[in-house]
Amino acid sequence: MDPHLVIIGGGVAGLSAGIYARMNGFTTTIVEMHDIPGGQCTAWVRHGYHFDHCLHWLVGTHEGTFHTIWKELGALEPDTRIVDHAVHTRVLAPDGTEFLVYTDIDRWEAYLLEIAPEDEKAIRRMIHDMRGTHTLEQFEDAPGMRSIVDYIKALYHSGGALYTLGKHMHKSCRAYFDELGFTSPRLRLYFDNLYGDLHFSAGAFLMMLTWMSKKNAGYPIGGSLPFAMRLTKRYKELGGELLLKHRVRSIRVEHGKAVGVELEDDHFLPADHVIGAADAHSTLHGMLKGRYLTPRMREAFATWETFTPLVHVCFGIDREVPVQHATTTVLAAGERVGRTTLRTGFNVLNYGFDPTLAPLGKTTIIIRFDSPWAIWKDLDGEDYQEEKRVILETMTRHLITLYPEVEGHIEVTDVATPQTNVRYTGVWQGAYEGFLPGPDNLNSQLEMRIPGLDGFTLIGQWITPGGGLPPAAQSGRWAIQLLCKDLRREFITTLAPAWVKAEAG
Repeated sequence: MDPHLVIIGGGVAGLSAGIYARMNGFTTTIVEMHDIPGGQCTAWVRHGYHFDHCLHWLVGTHEGTFHTIWKELGALEPDTRIVDHAVHTRVLAPDGTEFLVYTDIDRWEAYLLEIAPEDEKAIRRMIHDMRGTHTLEQFEDAPGMRSIVDYIKALYHSGGALYTLGKHMHKSCRAYFDELGFTSPRLRLYFDNLYGDLHFSAGAFLMMLTWMSKKNAGYPIGGSLPFAMRLTKRYKELGGELLLKHRVRSIRVEHGKAVGVELEDDHFLPADHVIGAADAHSTLHGMLKGRYLTPRMREAFATWETFTPLVHVCFGIDREVPVQHATTTVLAAGERVGRTTLRTGFNVLNYGFDPTLAPLGKTTIIIRFDSPWAIWKDLDGEDYQEEKRVILETMTRHLITLYPEVEGHIEVTDVATPQTNVRYTGVWQGAYEGFLPGPDNLNSQLEMRIPGLDGFTLIGQWITPGGGLPPAAQSGRWAIQLLCKDLRREFITTLAPAWVKAEAG
């Protein structure tokens, strides 16, 4: 009989593992706690308005290793429309002046030179470093399965990018900006507020706009929910089993081997192999009771910084709101929003460019801001509801200030807090993308296979600092590669049917 895999978690990592497992003949059961799959890649609907939790840009919309993965998984289809915004972010300063971050680095260079000619040397050096990451490509094969030839090819194709990243990835953004020596008060204001206060690697900063400049990090029309549903469709068409509204209580281990999972309803699901695609902290500390933590895992959860949770304040506007810039960052450091003191400000996302997210002639707008988990972890009852009310009131005023035409046209509102995210996905402390890609961990990865525990593979965005959908999906692919290697099987991949038809035609 084909080995039976139980996959804990029906997010992008779990669905990816399930799809590749079915391609390679494994019997699979995905166990998902929510009533819909997708995990962090989700959205919710209120009176026809879609409020998106996740997708703003996606690496791999045009080419490369991640693009191949999306085609194999069916996450992107030949007719999926991709929007490549000209401006990544419009930033508004307290004095009303604006700063634009263009997605095309050549255009951004010209813009920066125009507004701060005194910093020409620093600007040209930064853009040169960004161009230096242009050749970077991801490995297709899992760690432990790469030959010396793979590394030689990587060095040949990505050598310049590896040199640039190696030079800067262990610096924080603030250290990098200080090293560049910007003197323009305007540039210092924006760079320090956007990235300088975060424990964020300069290497990650340099790569981000390079992907966008190559038009390989666009936005798929429809956003997160259709993206997750396309993965689910592909998994089911391949014959995978999906159990929704079932929570795993523990992973049963016998004689050093995972043999299945125990559900909260006391049902036991036996397995030849268990894949942990749920929140890594919940998996390692809860389902495995903290017994199999490696030194690196202990260090990571003890010392690596995580993404600060987000509050989403959602608005359904019963009129069209013109979209000059899809994302606006309003600098408001120190302002109080309920119990939260804003670190830098808040983001306003106008989804008027995506006609699928609101009824005809109407617009979905979401305001997001960081809010530390410590504020939310013990908040409940009337205090919790009052906090949401104050947040909505405050952000409604900000929305009307930015878009005066929406006054009197707010039809639907909703506030999703870090507690909301934890309740529906189980993510540890609301850290929606896991570990921050910092100067101390950008090139690190948690172990997928744990010494002393057979029959178990850990996947998901927590194993790679920076998180996000592409590494999550890639980890699912890698998990099945490793299993095929264990069983001395050839690892097989196929494109989703729509891509086979499109490429054949």
